[in-house]
Amino acid sequence: MKPAKRPIIDMQHITKVFPGIVANDDISLSLMEGEIHALLGENGAGKSTLMSVLFGLYTPEGGQIKKYDDVIQIKDPNDANRYGIGMVHQHFKLVEVFTVLDNILLGAEPMENALFIDRKKAKEDIVALSNRYKLKIDVDAKIEDISVGMQQRVEILKMLYRKNNILIFDEPTAVLTPQEIEELMKILNDLKNEGKSILFISHKLNEIMAISDRVTVLRKGKAVGTFITKETTPKALSTLMVGRDITFEVAKTPVTIGDAQLELSHLSYISPRTKKALLNDVSFSVRSGEIVGIAGIEGNGQSELAYLIAGLLHPSDGHIHLKGQDISHRSVRYRNDAGLAHIPEDRHKYGLILDDPLFSNLSMKKYHKEPFQKNGILNKKASLELAESLIHSFDVRSGQGIYSLTRSLSGGNQQKAIIAREIDTNSDVMLAVQLTRGLDVGAIEYIHQHMLRQREEGKAILMISLELDEIMKLSDRILVMYNGQIVAELKPKQTTKEEIGLYMAGGHPS
Repeated sequence: MKPAKRPIIDMQHITKVFPGIVANDDISLSLMEGEIHALLGENGAGKSTLMSVLFGLYTPEGGQIKKYDDVIQIKDPNDANRYGIGMVHQHFKLVEVFTVLDNILLGAEPMENALFIDRKKAKEDIVALSNRYKLKIDVDAKIEDISVGMQQRVEILKMLYRKNNILIFDEPTAVLTPQEIEELMKILNDLKNEGKSILFISHKLNEIMAISDRVTVLRKGKAVGTFITKETTPKALSTLMVGRDITFEVAKTPVTIGDAQLELSHLSYISPRTKKALLNDVSFSVRSGEIVGIAGIEGNGQSELAYLIAGLLHPSDGHIHLKGQDISHRSVRYRNDAGLAHIPEDRHKYGLILDDPLFSNLSMKKYHKEPFQKNGILNKKASLELAESLIHSFDVRSGQGIYSLTRSLSGGNQQKAIIAREIDTNSDVMLAVQLTRGLDVGAIEYIHQHMLRQREEGKAILMISLELDEIMKLSDRILVMYNGQIVAELKPKQTTKEEIGLYMAGGHPS
């Protein structure tokens, strides 16, 4: 018989309070040796906060942490590392202009003597780790030049290089392609088989069911139960998570399709840095009352397409028409005022001013219009009233309401704030990129209903998503991108995921 596994980490009665909110309310959680333990909960349920306590980013107001039988004090991430605890954050902590090697070494530099870093030995060790865990990373590449999936592998190597055996993954698949998710799952299983103990935060029930041994559900800062994963179901977990039954299917009402609201004609874009054509002769339209979904493996031109439509890039050739008007070289604000709403791919870089209060971000698209300003003087009262209305309507949760620093919100609540702001503009055209990235199942259901309501109101919606389920459920038409071109136009009811996947990979059904 195998010896019974014992807890390597035991968090007992952890309480963490922020102004206006109890983020963790008397939570107890144990992590066994060699297990993958999932944390599941709504946006803002306290999952990331609890893991930040374990990693030393926050000091709890109550409770204690044990490693095996010893009570340990974790005052900062350096303490956490000394106890073998590492963390991959939802938003990676990497220096973009540094190489992979320099990012891994940062803070853990091996010294040849008191003056020099032994880079040769460090590089050899990191390459050996990369090969051992099949991470396949170029240690000399700069972070800014590698994909998001590769950046995540760098974060994993940072933990392994520091000899961490307790690994925390906070929403590790939120920004990955399906192919990268599959690779990550293999890596996690390899780490588990090596004897590592893993805490895995995710909103995705299918991932939790596939990868975890046990799952703890949090709701509104409290632990509502811990379960052996194979003895429960996605439906049971989703109900515990949000406190009600979740509908996984969407009901689309037949609507009348109107005129083209967004038209792209022979659109091309050549990167000024690499001189490579990232978009090549793309033409399509989106009409009022329809949702057009763009499917494709990340890196096939979807991001550039979104940036061109939003005005963050300008085309090398071709034209973009919004409601019949050529906006190809117009500013971002001009496009917004002309009727384009935009839910961006990267909410931190393009969607929010993180160090501004929430009310400021929620009125960002309207502050230059009356009643939000008059004669150049801002009307703060109007902004506050708008923000109160939006956080109530879209259930945006934060410790201090509309006065909360936007940075302090969970990733999912930041996303809900952007969606609330963009829908409130009442624009004729919605460009939604990775619409539900980082949202829990309850929030996804709610946002999908909002998108369908926009469609019923005659809005034209262009949705770019890596989630094939989302594309299949919401779209009236599906366009598949490969290598910067539209290679297929399909009807959701007349195609399959397998057919879409074949086009995404550059193949053609026989």
